[in-house]
Amino acid sequence: MRPFQLTYTAENQSLLREALGEWGISKRTLASVKYGGGQILVNGAEVTVRHPLKKGDAVTVIFPNEEHGKGLLAEDGNLDIVYEDDALLIVEKPPLQNTIPSREHPFGSLANIVAKHFNDNGIPSTLHIATRLDRDTSGLVCIAKNRHIHHMISMQQQEKKMKRRYEALVHGLVEKDEFTITAPIGRKNTSIIEREVREDGQFAETEVRVLKRIRDYSHISLQLNTGRTHQIRVHLAHIGHPLVGDDLYGGKRERLDRQALHCTELELIHPVSGEKLFFSSSLNRDMQALV
Repeated sequence: MRPFQLTYTAENQSLLREALGEWGISKRTLASVKYGGGQILVNGAEVTVRHPLKKGDAVTVIFPNEEHGKGLLAEDGNLDIVYEDDALLIVEKPPLQNTIPSREHPFGSLANIVAKHFNDNGIPSTLHIATRLDRDTSGLVCIAKNRHIHHMISMQQQEKKMKRRYEALVHGLVEKDEFTITAPIGRKNTSIIEREVREDGQFAETEVRVLKRIRDYSHISLQLNTGRTHQIRVHLAHIGHPLVGDDLYGGKRERLDRQALHCTELELIHPVSGEKLFFSSSLNRDMQALV
């Protein structure tokens, strides 16, 4: 990745450490720069974080190279790249592919294939998947190319500056055209995988809009305002309209052999340039055929 370059614009003097914190560079990232072979420069000279800054100083942060985890095997495979630069990689994940390897599916994950892409193109980074999708879910995935970029994207998610929209097919005719589901989600006591709406769960909010009603199905659009595990699946089951194909949460697989969920839109602020980015994706053929 290119060095992260900033200009100090405040009138008052400040320690470099304080300015870096205001720019979103976490203590963990600073530690990785200090002990992992990176550098921090002010006006081209290497300094410590106690260096006093004055207006107009040019700050450059050079992040250390990262290595893949030893357990991640780089594999050949199709990688559908939507956008790529020194900081970000946006790809389309097909249905029935893990985002990261699991005990049941140790090979062929998106992470395995991206690791091969990084190796082939000399990208000195491990994988920082910022928007993970379930195995069945298809669509857009955002990957950061170093720890700091991942941290900045996570902050955007917490501050609701990143927007993710999905389209889904659910059982039954959803009555209201537009509404918001606000219901806390937590792990189900009897399962290590399944989640449920529960009073002691984490706050979760999903916006819903009906696109089309088709016999006994509804084609809907959803926007995630929080990012809880299985959030869309749990919220839709909670209101009595489980995803088609989602047999874990009450859906049926008669028409589709996977949950009918696709990430269609991703909107974020570029963590380096500050530019607003927008990406869109069409439904996969299996969902499109049902619609």
